[in-house]
This record gives sequence, structure tokens and C-alpha cells, in this order.
Amino acid sequence: MKRPRLPLDPYILSLLGTVLLAALLPARGGVASGAAGASTAAVALLFFLYGARLSTAEALDGLRHWRLHVTVLAATFLVFPLLGLAAYALRPWLLSPGLFTGFLFLTLVPSTIQSSIAFTSLARGNVPAAICAGSFSSLFGIVLTPLLAAALLGDSGGFSAGSLGKIVVQLLLPFLAGQFLRRWVGGFLTRHKKVLGYVDRGSILLVVYTAFSEGMVRGIWHQVTVPRLLALLLAESALLAAMLGLTWWGAGRLGFPRADRVAIQFAGSKKSLASGLPMASVLFGAHASLAVLPLMVFHQMQLMVCAVIARRRAAEGAPTEPAEAAAVTGSGRG
Repeated sequence: MKRPRLPLDPYILSLLGTVLLAALLPARGGVASGAAGASTAAVALLFFLYGARLSTAEALDGLRHWRLHVTVLAATFLVFPLLGLAAYALRPWLLSPGLFTGFLFLTLVPSTIQSSIAFTSLARGNVPAAICAGSFSSLFGIVLTPLLAAALLGDSGGFSAGSLGKIVVQLLLPFLAGQFLRRWVGGFLTRHKKVLGYVDRGSILLVVYTAFSEGMVRGIWHQVTVPRLLALLLAESALLAAMLGLTWWGAGRLGFPRADRVAIQFAGSKKSLASGLPMASVLFGAHASLAVLPLMVFHQMQLMVCAVIARRRAAEGAPTEPAEAAAVTGSGRG
């Protein structure tokens, strides 16, 4: 059987193209004001759709597997941030202050949903548990990520605790509105899932263009050099390896069966680009472009590494059966 290639997420290519466009043709003046307003509306729309898609009944039903969900939440919002804080030792000789802020921020954002499910399925793990774990992480992240950012980032990298009010208005209220209206709009969203997927991705691309344009106009990108980017890759490789190892080993020590360990490893070791980018645009403002760079790099890295691990887990879980030849990266939003 032909071995699948490592995934180069097409959505990452779109993001990189958007960054290049912002570098060559950054929005200025009235165009920048219009783009900023459209970006704010796009973020609100994103979180409205997140709320409208999340089934409250399914989330409550998933509480029966509470030990697994608590383990994933602890990995996402406790172990990850602790490792992020430990990376302070790399500042400023390896990571510049701006890149360290972005590195720490990526450790605070929620886990993915779609890619965690896809990798768990490929590895023959507990898919329903991965669905609930990713959903819980996204739900808690709307509150926990801003609170952790306020506690750990202070005023560094352009972050301001006053941004918490914007989080409520731009993220939490639209999310709650989506939950409230789900009974009326849920069917429509399900029927038009593919089209709305383009709306999701297009909204995030607009957020990225606006943030990187403002970064170009303000000269923020002069702070990033090739050696600094290589240092970032090294630090993030160590972070991902640590979380993949800790989630697998820790789940085993806690007595979880293999299928649950797979779900914990993939849901507990990844970070969501779809949630992190709009949150950063609200929390960091003009400095969002530099703050989200580590998250963008980590996103592609986790897809490539987890694809390899998922295939190996599949072979371990069913040694007499061929591994599933399934596409695992149709979730650039995750």
C-alpha cells in the first residue's frame, strides 16, 4: 500500500498567502478602518456559528465520561500553560519578548475539535470521547483563555486586561446567542455545513489579513529574524513532543484503556487555530500578527506529527488489518 504523504494543510497555505498579501499590500487609512470593522464582525459571526453548532444535549451527555474530559482540560489549560511559563527561561536570548508572548499565548488556547476527531478515528481510538473533549475544551476556552491571558501575560506584547470586556462582547455574547437560537437555525447550519465552512475560513483569513496589515504598517515584523524563527521552531518542537509524551504516558498511569488514551493524546496535545486567531485579534490588537505567529507554526507542526503517530497507533491497535487510508487534515479550522 502506498504510504500517505505528510499533510501540508491547504488552509495553512491559504493563511501564508494571506500573510504575503498583507506584506505586499497592507491595508492603510480608510481601507484599514473598513477591514478592521469587517474583521470585528467576522469574529462575532464565527463565535455565533460555534455556539449554534454545539449541541448542548450531546455535551451534557458526554459528562458521563467526566474523568477523560477533566484529563484533557487539565492538559490543555494547566500542563500546557505551565510548560509555556517554563519557556520564560528562553527569553530573551532565544525567544524575543514578542515571540515569547505568542508562544505563551498558544499554550492558553483551547484544543481542536475536527482534527482531534479525525486523528482519533484514524488511530482507532474513542471517537465519541474525542468529540466531547474537543467541544468541552472550546466551550471552556471562551472563558478560560482570556482569564489565563490576563493572569499570565499582564501588559506584555500589547495585551491589555481591558480586552476582557471585548471578549465578552465579541466572543461570549455571540456564542450564547448561537446556543439560544440553535433550535431554530441548527437544521439550516447542518444542511449548509460545507458552505458555512468556507464562511468560517474566509472570516479567519480576513482576521489574519487585518492583523498582519496593521503589523506591517506599524513595523512590528522588523522584530522577527531568521535565527529567531528557527529558535521558535525548536521551542515548539520540544513543546509538542512533551505534550504528546505526557498525555499518552499520563493517561496510561491513570488507568485509561487504549481507546481512551488515544483520544486523550490527540485532544490534549493540540491547539485550535480557529479559536486562537480571533481571540488574539481581540486581545492583542495591533500586536496580534506577532502574537499569532507561534500558533500558526504550531498548528502545521501538530498536523504533520500527529498524522504519523495516528498511523502508527492504527497499526498497533489492529496489527492484522490494513491501516485506514483516510484523509486526516480536512480540518484546517481546528
